[in-house]
Amino acid sequence: MKLTVAVIAKECVPGRVKTRLTPPLDMEQAAALAQTSLSQTLETMRSVPAARRLLVFDGTPHPGDAAGFEVFAQSAGGLDERLAAICALADGPLLILGMDTPQLCRDQLAPLLSDWATPAPVLSHGAWLGPASDGGFWALGLYRPDGGLLRGVEMSTSQTGAQQLDRLVSAGLDVGLLPVLTDVDYFADAMAAARECSGTPFALAVERLRMGLPAAGLPLVAPSGAVPTWGALR
Repeated sequence: MKLTVAVIAKECVPGRVKTRLTPPLDMEQAAALAQTSLSQTLETMRSVPAARRLLVFDGTPHPGDAAGFEVFAQSAGGLDERLAAICALADGPLLILGMDTPQLCRDQLAPLLSDWATPAPVLSHGAWLGPASDGGFWALGLYRPDGGLLRGVEMSTSQTGAQQLDRLVSAGLDVGLLPVLTDVDYFADAMAAARECSGTPFALAVERLRMGLPAAGLPLVAPSGAVPTWGALR
């Protein structure tokens, strides 16, 4: 399988990343936790069997993060345009991920990897979607990358994942669903993600931060809205 894995991310500068972690964190703490999330995601992607690994970046990545990845600058435009542009960088099956799910492990990608190890037209799914619990998506796999499948999808809403799924299905693709994961946007999300990856650098960083915060300042749940019931779509 000639798989290309692409991680889209940005430089973890205080005040520019994960600002919804504040409060209870300050800007420097939020940026440091975002950096840990990014580094952990990239390390996980190094363990995935792939012909190419791309880091599509806004800013300048740390040398350790760039190791093993081809680094490309993000294109201009909205997130849909920037994701669509990644399709032009791949000449075979493409898996695009963000930096917001540090709890991701290789086993959670096993359904896609197993499916796409089978040559076309025998493979089961021409696309895979990783739904996020907030209604977005954390991963998108396209066996035949086509930026037109992304352009115009409204990003960063509680309906983004459903719209993207509808776009894929409307294009005649059989779509497989990966496990639902929680994007780390709020500190309650970070604590939930840490519980799913106990012992990792991200989980240890969250625990250190949690221990340093007053109990009264700890959020119990993240803000939520109406989101799809992803299990009903399987």
